Amino acid sequence: MSDSPVSEMDETNEASEEIDRTEHSPEQRAEERPVTTGADSVVRALENAGVEYLFGVQGGAIMPVYDALYDSEQLTHLTMAHEQGASHAADAYGIVAGEPGVCLATSGPGATNLVTGIADANMDSDPMIALTGQVPTAFVGNDAFQETDTTGVTDPITKTNFFASDPDEVGDDVGAALALANTGRPGPTLVDLPKDITNAETDREPGEPKTPDTFHAPEKADEAAVEETARAIEAADKPVILAGGGVIKGDATDELRAFAKEYEIPVITTMPGIGAFPEDHELSLEWAGMHGTGFANMAITHCDVLIGIGTRFDDRLTGGIETFAPEAKVVHVDIDPAEISKNIHADYPLIGDAGAVIEQLHEEIEFAPDADEWREQCQTWKSEYPMDYQTPDDEPLKPEFVVEALDEATSDRAIVTTGVGQHQMWASQYWTFTEPRTWVSSHGLGTMGYGLPAAIGARLAADDDQEVICFEGDGSLLMTIQELSVAVRENMDITVAVLNNEYVGMVRQWQDAFFEGRHAASEYSWCPEFDKLAEAFGARGFAVDDYDEVADTIEAALEYDGPSVIDFHIDPRANVYPMVPSGGANGQFALSEAQLEDL
Repeated sequence: MSDSPVSEMDETNEASEEIDRTEHSPEQRAEERPVTTGADSVVRALENAGVEYLFGVQGGAIMPVYDALYDSEQLTHLTMAHEQGASHAADAYGIVAGEPGVCLATSGPGATNLVTGIADANMDSDPMIALTGQVPTAFVGNDAFQETDTTGVTDPITKTNFFASDPDEVGDDVGAALALANTGRPGPTLVDLPKDITNAETDREPGEPKTPDTFHAPEKADEAAVEETARAIEAADKPVILAGGGVIKGDATDELRAFAKEYEIPVITTMPGIGAFPEDHELSLEWAGMHGTGFANMAITHCDVLIGIGTRFDDRLTGGIETFAPEAKVVHVDIDPAEISKNIHADYPLIGDAGAVIEQLHEEIEFAPDADEWREQCQTWKSEYPMDYQTPDDEPLKPEFVVEALDEATSDRAIVTTGVGQHQMWASQYWTFTEPRTWVSSHGLGTMGYGLPAAIGARLAADDDQEVICFEGDGSLLMTIQELSVAVRENMDITVAVLNNEYVGMVRQWQDAFFEGRHAASEYSWCPEFDKLAEAFGARGFAVDDYDEVADTIEAALEYDGPSVIDFHIDPRANVYPMVPSGGANGQFALSEAQLEDL
């Protein structure tokens, strides 16, 4: 079985075959297969952009585009089980590949089923483009069959969207959407494609993808602001770097690592920034926020200069805004001016590309801050608030043990995808991340079910020698488990670890803490046996109850050349700690339920 599966447009073939991906220039493609319709122009625009994979579900209004895809030797389409799965797979592909993932759907319910994934990509600034079919333009506004105002619905959750109105220009619309998705602050874009436009005749070849002339993304920050910031960093006694997802989106991890190591500044990441700095380095304090490490939250609380790079300072990171980094002057580096002082006031705003601005600071700073005592204090906090746990023989399997066992069994370059819930927190806490683009999760929107379709997109974007591990919860997995059929059909080498506690665990934890243990609609004791369900799909299924089964089962699942599912029956009472109560102060975190009650 192949680590990089493909699916041909002819779904009648029983086995997928590798498509010849010989690169052709636009001129060669035009000579071999000229544009004759708007749909051809859409496909040509995708080819011109170097797109390789598309994720979607067929349907009436998008059918002309699929028909044009049939003849493309460059584009490979994966039929997903549900349009939401297509959007999550495209999103994850963009995260790992660093270039826009592409999803397709028909009009009406097809388009609205993409909305969750589009909103997810928008919240996390992930590059993605959605192509949606639409009823013919003459029917728009008449409540035609499967009509939805797709551009209206998605306007608040896209970086920009287009309603295609001219077959001569539709290819350029797609090209602009692709360019915009990954220029400046990344995000999702959408092109709505009325069926009469994609069916209409045209011989116009679309150009190379380019952003509109009116769009300009800042690169370097103002020099005077850089100088002022550099002096503040030099004078700091307790500096800390807070690296957000923008460091990874901006491919600025090398610049960040060089900067932090030269000036010996401790590094905290946000949850989307996991992998920006190696967590096994002595300067790493791992990630901060509601369920971040105690030592990271203590460092934020007591630092005197906080250098925030590519972070939007969301509420899960900051807790109460008035208590966030209360002693610190805040440096905020971001490519999007709208983020500056939106949540946390920036004393030193630096607008520009993360990598470019870090280099500006690197060149301007003349000497490292005198912070030996501060670094020692950070190490002391590491000792005082370790991320450890107990494994009593008389209690069920602990989820932290499972995460660490899988981490130990895989390479440093393994990619981890997750759904949303307790399993997501345990995966991010107990896996040691050292490389960027190896952590793929839903952060701002918090979308349950994200993990499995994300693993499919990540598998296609990953190198052949990179393992793809998907952590899911029982409740989260049930939302998108149909996508396992895609992984089986395409012979995808992914391993799904279900941390099964027969609850919507995070909800149950909050109910115990804040709702007197009243478990309304959070008990999932009716869940299927996921190992048997995996086998029914055609995957390899395993079930684990005891510690002594963990290592051998993981080895067997990883050795299986195809999709496997391990149903780990974990302690149903296990909770995620540390925990900062919603709106609380980062430095006042609980390490147990008893402590949480006292906060």
